[in-house]
Amino acid sequence: MFIIGIIGAVDREIALFCEELKDKKTITKASLTFFTGTLEGRDAVVVKCGVGKVNAAICTQVMIDYFAPSAIICTGVAGALREDLDIGDIVISRDVVQHDVDGTAFGHELGEIPNLGIKAFTADETLVQIAQEVARKQVKGRRAITGRILSGDQFISSKEKVKFLRSFFDGACVEMEGGAIGQVCYLNKVPFLIIRSISDRADGKAVSVYETFADEAARNSSHIVLGIIKLYEGA
Repeated sequence: MFIIGIIGAVDREIALFCEELKDKKTITKASLTFFTGTLEGRDAVVVKCGVGKVNAAICTQVMIDYFAPSAIICTGVAGALREDLDIGDIVISRDVVQHDVDGTAFGHELGEIPNLGIKAFTADETLVQIAQEVARKQVKGRRAITGRILSGDQFISSKEKVKFLRSFFDGACVEMEGGAIGQVCYLNKVPFLIIRSISDRADGKAVSVYETFADEAARNSSHIVLGIIKLYEGA
């Protein structure tokens, strides 16, 4: 059965999908509420995972175990790392890295998952290409780029931290879930993609700017995902 899994961290990141779901039903597993139905004529399952990597990892594994999605797309907002990104711009994941994993004392690279020997988890090439196609058609007056998305259990609000994450990891944007979702999908051999819309610049004004623009940014990302679902036919 072909089914698309959609994960957002907070209500605003799944709101549009819950509005658009046809024949919607709810199923609770591991204290997570999954919404099933159809989106753009395709079977879909939508869930709010909660903020942070542990929540994201648990949710992704439960989704895979109970619903066996053909692919998983994580959608939502992120803080910009690249200086040429602005509020509302779209970042399509080339790959994802967990910037807060530090096994350097044992000779591992910063960001490398020690037991796997992997630093970056690569997004599904077909999903990336479809996302790029959708973005070219949908994104007007904003930028859409493909790049590395960083994840960590931190809300970044420091110019110094932004500069480090950009220069050391070559990160385009930073958030708190995508890297964990990428790792779980890698281990389960499930294609994945992360789509983020910029809500802030991850600097000293990040909190106030985030609170102003997060709803709009989340919706921008969701519209891209709906476009992807319409075109994606699986591997």
